[in-house]
Amino acid sequence: MSKRINYAEFGIVEPHARLKLLANYGNVSIDLNIPVRRYYRSGMEMVRMANVYLAENNLEDAYILYMKFMTLFIEKIKTHPEFKTVPAVTKQQNQAKLKEVMPVTEKLKEKLLARYEKEYTQFLANKEVERAREEAAAREKAKNSIPPPGSSSSGSTINFVPSAPNVELLDNIVYPNDFPTDPNRSSSTGLILPGEDKKPSGRPNFDRNLKPSSSSLLDGTLRTVVVPIDTMSSFLELAKANTLSNVETCGILAGRLAQNQLILTHMILPKQKGTSDSCNTMNEEEIFDVQDQHNLITLGWIHTHPSQTAFLSSVDLHTHCSYQMMMPEALAIVCAPKYQETGFFCLTPNYGLDYIAQCRQTGFHPHPNEPPLFMEAQHISLNDKLKIEVVDLRR
Repeated sequence: MSKRINYAEFGIVEPHARLKLLANYGNVSIDLNIPVRRYYRSGMEMVRMANVYLAENNLEDAYILYMKFMTLFIEKIKTHPEFKTVPAVTKQQNQAKLKEVMPVTEKLKEKLLARYEKEYTQFLANKEVERAREEAAAREKAKNSIPPPGSSSSGSTINFVPSAPNVELLDNIVYPNDFPTDPNRSSSTGLILPGEDKKPSGRPNFDRNLKPSSSSLLDGTLRTVVVPIDTMSSFLELAKANTLSNVETCGILAGRLAQNQLILTHMILPKQKGTSDSCNTMNEEEIFDVQDQHNLITLGWIHTHPSQTAFLSSVDLHTHCSYQMMMPEALAIVCAPKYQETGFFCLTPNYGLDYIAQCRQTGFHPHPNEPPLFMEAQHISLNDKLKIEVVDLRR
């Protein structure tokens, strides 16, 4: 994971350059091994999340997701080998969504550019204030260093030269919106000088309404997934009959985005066929219909290991890979009732995800144990106040 971008560190403070860098985050590539229908589903969910970000005034994340959607379906999707198999009605719905998103994105671009220009003007003004402060301090230091007339140990006159402003210090000023806010800092400007502990007087005021919220899409951190604590017990109860017969059960986890958190609200059990160590879903269209009805985002999946411990098998790793490539925060919850274990897993972002994405073997097959391909998810939060809603399509 990378820290939040400091544009000034790279010399990128000019408004159009910042906007271009932001647009680059909207780039997306096609994995030919992921079914094309997954991209069309993921595209709809991108727009749902972007709409939430826009409503919450998180303009940068909204812009990134709108750009991802447009890049994917204007430029990239046609390169997928299954593109010609996409139903005409799906393509028509997608084109309608594109026509809806394009003008919204253009207005958003104009709004961001106007904000960046205002921030840039403020940045330059603050830099001038800092320069003036340094020059004033240098003059004051030189003035105080001049000895009284006639006071010289050697009898000769000492010439004092005022020191120049510390230009290197000025160059280290951090651009307003690109440094994590320090809760102990009272500066209204958003600018931080290295080694500075006190708020200097005489700085121009900075409009905090211009300061964007922390952007997970920009800094690469995973958003928290809030999981109702009754999710697992509800699922195990629904899977009980299969578990007694040593048959796996699986379900889809879905929810919504709010305040930059992904909140699990629904667990969908599709029609499925299970064995002692696998489970395949059927009639995916029914799952999509439920998600569309409730405006849901796919957050991962859940399944049982009736007679084994909680881990991800080689088949599980490949199943989860497609979820995590579409949604970096996607969870794989594994319930192992025999051992009273529950695992909240994800592929390791720096190795496992890439390794499994490039693995072309099918069925159960060996994978290396080191470095680890999966890990316990660290970005979840269990909540005992929320209740999971179950949609059981097996009946």
